[in-house]
Amino acid sequence: MLQTFAIWLEGTPISQLIQNQLWIIPAVQIVHILAIAALLSSAGMISLRVLGRDGTGMSIGETANRYMPWIWSAIVILALTGSILVTGEPRRSITNPAFQIKMAMLVVALCFIGGFAVRARCPSTEGQFAVGPPMKAGSLITLLLLLAIAVAGRWIAYVIVPDAY
Repeated sequence: MLQTFAIWLEGTPISQLIQNQLWIIPAVQIVHILAIAALLSSAGMISLRVLGRDGTGMSIGETANRYMPWIWSAIVILALTGSILVTGEPRRSITNPAFQIKMAMLVVALCFIGGFAVRARCPSTEGQFAVGPPMKAGSLITLLLLLAIAVAGRWIAYVIVPDAY
């Protein structure tokens, strides 16, 4: 089913345009990589604060307010640029196990990020953001997931899918 969809997508006019303009894929990859850097650095700053390793001069709520807009903006940019990259080379990506693993991890990471965003807006009864072992573990898991997603994204180029070309 994925193979059929990839073949159909590859034949669409937008996919043909992306495939035939040699500058589109490299330009979009540059923006995609910059958005990855923004996402990882922002998530890293929040994780370091939650873990008590950096930024202790600010509350966790202040840290979240500072970096969450960067995270959500990066996610939007990544969705747009990723869509262009997949549309330009659908059989290379959609049927690729590295891409599928990346997307599965992305769903989990987005759930963690969304949960943190909601939690960051709800201070505990003392007016402080309560950080216990579950919050610290979730922060670390999110950061590790984002790093794994970046690695899986790179592996898409190296996993050869039979009948992809």
